Amino acid sequence: MNSNENPLGKINNKPVRPPETMTTLAWKRFRRHPGAVAGSIILTLLILMTVFAGLSPYDPEVSDIKNRYQAPSLEHPFGTDGLGRDLLTRTLYGGRVSMSVGLMVVGITLSIGVPIGSIAGYYGGWIDNVLMRVIDATLSIPSLMFLILLAAILREAELPFVKGNSVMTIAVVLGVLTWPTVARLVRAVFLTVRETDYVKAAEALGASAPRIILREILPNGFGPIIVESTLGVGYAIMEESGLSFLGFGIMPPTPSWGNMLNNAQEHLSTYPWLAIFPGLMIFLTIISVNYIGDGLRDALDPYKILGKIE
Repeated sequence: MNSNENPLGKINNKPVRPPETMTTLAWKRFRRHPGAVAGSIILTLLILMTVFAGLSPYDPEVSDIKNRYQAPSLEHPFGTDGLGRDLLTRTLYGGRVSMSVGLMVVGITLSIGVPIGSIAGYYGGWIDNVLMRVIDATLSIPSLMFLILLAAILREAELPFVKGNSVMTIAVVLGVLTWPTVARLVRAVFLTVRETDYVKAAEALGASAPRIILREILPNGFGPIIVESTLGVGYAIMEESGLSFLGFGIMPPTPSWGNMLNNAQEHLSTYPWLAIFPGLMIFLTIISVNYIGDGLRDALDPYKILGKIE
């Protein structure tokens, strides 16, 4: 043992800092991204506002004709709509719907895209070719037209878990079109990692394919998958808002940011607050999610973490 060292973890009588973990390094990099930090704060506030929307003294679906089209005031900070309903309350409840759709779409996307991408990337050969052709065919479909068509069909279909243009319906519609992106990302990770020495060693030791996929390769794709999932939430919220704006999404009287914008389009010049506040919520949510995704991409980049690239 060096004369300057002792078993108590000191060198020259100075304490030695323990080595930083990958998680610690990633968190430090994330905190150094101002856009990601600001996005996290804004998104957290928006989520808390929607979660506690029930504290509002107003009902989001009950009309009050005497108070139609009131401008923003202390009593109604966002004003009221054409039926006298408090716009702040409806905006917060609409946030519940839009954010729920975003999270459900990501869940559907991951549940389909991760297994398919894993199988295609690990096994390769004809399995990979078949799955990739399916993905290419799905990605070649005009998304907006397909979304409108599928939403219209599901609106009339009588299915046990998909009724009308509910949150589940819209989530299924969007999930059907977004899973190929995750599948291709996971496949790319598997194509890269499956040739590494530790995967070859696991195969030589007789580890089963499911074990290698789940324990050896898939954890290396968590970073890109998390980033893609984060961005997918923003994409889903934007698509849901677009569908609702066109009349194929969440239907009134249930509020969503998209159908609130749809109802406001005829009154943009006379009652602009009807569109300003729902549109502002969509803008803040999507830009926050995008900045968080950008920060996560930098924070979870293994080359930057290991090399401590600033």
